[in-house]
Amino acid sequence: MIFENRKTIPLWPGVPPLSRGNTENDIPTITPYFPPVWKACGKAIVIYPGGAYAHLAEHEGKGYAEYFAEQGYHCFVVKYRLGSNHYHHPAELSDAARAVRFVRSLAPELGIRPECVGVMGSSAGGHLAASAGNLFRKGLSGEGEGEVAAVSSRPSWTVLCYPVITADPRFSSKGSFDYLLGPDFKPEDAAMLSLENSVTPETSPSFLWHTMEDTAVPVENSLLFANALRKNGVRFELHIYERGGHGAGLFQGHPWAEECVRWLDTF
Repeated sequence: MIFENRKTIPLWPGVPPLSRGNTENDIPTITPYFPPVWKACGKAIVIYPGGAYAHLAEHEGKGYAEYFAEQGYHCFVVKYRLGSNHYHHPAELSDAARAVRFVRSLAPELGIRPECVGVMGSSAGGHLAASAGNLFRKGLSGEGEGEVAAVSSRPSWTVLCYPVITADPRFSSKGSFDYLLGPDFKPEDAAMLSLENSVTPETSPSFLWHTMEDTAVPVENSLLFANALRKNGVRFELHIYERGGHGAGLFQGHPWAEECVRWLDTF
């Protein structure tokens, strides 16, 4: 078996596409968190931590993985490349898409149903998860992927926790977009990555939650995305809580995780 519980391995089999070097910051990784055998539900969650595309928040990676593994999910935390290390679109999306098809390619070996491989992300990680659900054909493949390159990168669902969505300056997390796009971005990429604009009927079903008091990433980000999903006939569930700041994670008085598990039970 390629995966061992909680053992981090490189995400790509060879040199990642768009690689700039061979340091720790240049090598994306993936870390599995396996559920107790007697709880395993045959579903997987690929997790992208938040951090404005500048760093990765552990409580939105390992913290989520430990919780959802206890609920029966195979979880996989991705350390994707970052704008703070001079990696810009489509490097992040390529890492995200690779993680989905990598896990899906090994699903039968792991006891996972290939049609039940979804993604989860918070804040900028939520933007990456939503990008994976919208733009799953836009990621690059890499050297040595072989047959895995032909496996679908479309997540079965997306779980979006206080996600960055829009580039609209009234509601945007400008720092996240600056790190993602870099100084030499194409205007068409900026428009596409304002994700309310790129929802289609093929977009993955979504569970979203946000708080009204979030000033770092205003609630309009989730509202805009939910409205785009509705217009395109994509199933979703949206939870808006009155209280709570940005980056709340799991245990800040909101029952979102329990509600999320209930929703995921429908797949």
